Amino acid sequence: MKKEFFAVIIAVFVLEIAAVFYFGTRKGEKPQNIVTVNEVVKSVERDFENLENHVNETDLDYVVINGNDVLFRTRDGLSESINAAVTHRDTILDLENGAKIIIYNNSQTDFYKKKIIALIAAALFLQAAIFVIYAVYLNRRVIKPFSKMKGFAERVAGGNLDIPLEMDKGNLFGAFTESFDIMRSELKKARIAEAKANASKKELVAKLSHDIKTPIASIKAVSELGTALSETEKTRENYTQIIQKADQINALVNNLFSATLEELQQLTVSPADMQSTELGGILTSADYFHKAQIPDIPECMIYADKPRLQQVFDNIFANSYKYANTEIEVKSALENGKLSVEIEDFGGGVSAEELPLLNEKFKRGSNTDGIDGAGLGLYISDRFMTEMKGELKIENGERGLKITVFISLSGTI
Repeated sequence: MKKEFFAVIIAVFVLEIAAVFYFGTRKGEKPQNIVTVNEVVKSVERDFENLENHVNETDLDYVVINGNDVLFRTRDGLSESINAAVTHRDTILDLENGAKIIIYNNSQTDFYKKKIIALIAAALFLQAAIFVIYAVYLNRRVIKPFSKMKGFAERVAGGNLDIPLEMDKGNLFGAFTESFDIMRSELKKARIAEAKANASKKELVAKLSHDIKTPIASIKAVSELGTALSETEKTRENYTQIIQKADQINALVNNLFSATLEELQQLTVSPADMQSTELGGILTSADYFHKAQIPDIPECMIYADKPRLQQVFDNIFANSYKYANTEIEVKSALENGKLSVEIEDFGGGVSAEELPLLNEKFKRGSNTDGIDGAGLGLYISDRFMTEMKGELKIENGERGLKITVFISLSGTI
């Protein structure tokens, strides 16, 4: 339906432009020439007695009248009285025999032609204005909201549920987008519940392993003592087998600890060459509260996975908004063969003791009480940057927490 609509609009535009071009370039009627007028008068006077056989040898139209009688006309539709001729601004001349000749004024035709051209041009301009206004309206009310939803969907698909979908209540799709943000919120709650369940599972495994290791250690100790005190080889072999089984059970318990850490290793990272100018859009997309001034990014080729890099900056900005909720300062520069992007808030930072723990799994600062989170954002971001041969540096700046993302340049890997 959309294609047909635009096809009709374009067809109307083409027809109107063709009409303007046709009338505008078409040669108008030639103005009356005095010599030609004299030729008409002389030829009519010469043939006056035999006007039925008179031949018009010029390009002028005229009528010959005598009082109220029409003696000759070149064509129908011409002025046939003095009053009509005066109204039409025709040329009225006297003939030698007392009759009059009315030479048609064709300037009125040019006037109406120009009027038609002006009307078509005005209609064309009006339609073009309506089309532009409608296109702007569609862009603001339909295309842009769906573009935002596209980026939102990519974030959700990538597992980032912290950034809300920016909504406009006056938008045609306001309720529609609100439903999507409710879905994000519910998914986030489910993700937090899952993280808590995983943490509980980890705690349960730790408790069980401790409870299991205690009797195992006792069994092993008694078995070693029995081995030392055994008088026969058969008894020593039995105690040795018990010790080996105890060690086997201990190894299985230790494996339970590392099993939960293997889950995040399933996230794949596929870096490739990309333009650094794309970082501007990534940073703008991550800054969903618009509290940062995005700087000009030095032009170069970088080595990164764009969706994963978007997740890294999404996590950094989301953490800043959750825990500091201040303005954000962003800087970018080329240094030591890498492109650095420095992000610093004004929240005062964290304690020196907590700083090294922020990029570890399930670790959160002391300022996180009452704030949703699982302690995975910077852990995942650090792993992504390592996979992209880059680096994530976390430190306290002059005003708050400062995180610098170092992105490798293409050709330096």
